[in-house]
Amino acid sequence: MEKRRKENGRVLSQKEIAPQIFDMWIGTGLAAQARPGQFIGVYPRDKSTLLPRPISICQADRERQALRIVYRVAGRGTEEFSHYKEGDEIAILGTLGNGFPLEAAEGKRVLLMGGGIGIPPLLAVAEALSGTLGEAGADIRTVLGYRDSGLFLKEDFRRYGAVYVAAEDGSVGIRGNVMDAVAAENLAADVIYACGPMPMLRAIKGYAAQQGIDAYISLEEHMACGVGACLGCVVKTKEINRHSHVNNARICTEGPVFEAKEVEI
Repeated sequence: MEKRRKENGRVLSQKEIAPQIFDMWIGTGLAAQARPGQFIGVYPRDKSTLLPRPISICQADRERQALRIVYRVAGRGTEEFSHYKEGDEIAILGTLGNGFPLEAAEGKRVLLMGGGIGIPPLLAVAEALSGTLGEAGADIRTVLGYRDSGLFLKEDFRRYGAVYVAAEDGSVGIRGNVMDAVAAENLAADVIYACGPMPMLRAIKGYAAQQGIDAYISLEEHMACGVGACLGCVVKTKEINRHSHVNNARICTEGPVFEAKEVEI
């Protein structure tokens, strides 16, 4: 695993793909070491917003040396990023976090479950599994949960298998959340990869335990430093953490991906 580093990338393109959801490609050498489920820290130019904003990696194009991020405008930092244009310089720190254990999917039925802004990192998972396990007959199905009919990235996922949609307002797909879609479509799996809001992940953890399914969840959490120094993003764990010597782990470094049965959420 290559060490994280800070560098200045270059905005290759950016567009708004749903209300307040932006899709940006960044030219950076960090693409060479990016793994599905990792994230980067993006630094605002405004010095009053000192800390980097953690944003998950949606895709990595090693040939172009480019990373794709899809993010929601949620505050001053991301509001600034949304105005960046092609050619603008962008300061980033990466790559961060552990990523999803793709080897757990070998020869199995795979269910990708994403909710809201937890959807983007799963596209890298779908792409990787399709490339590495496609010939082995990996069965990849994706369930995406949205607030409304702004179905960002849905068509991207369709390249890698069947896609099922749930919307909270009932405007498209199944009314409700991803678990409602799983029940309505009678979906079965051997392994789950998931990212989304905490209530969704709690439901998936319970469902996986009940069904005897291996589940790997990427936890969304407010992060300060992003490199494990501040201990501001911790989760209770089943085992004693070797860094802190207590039953917790740093989401930004030991995570953000954990086996669901190993964390208390």
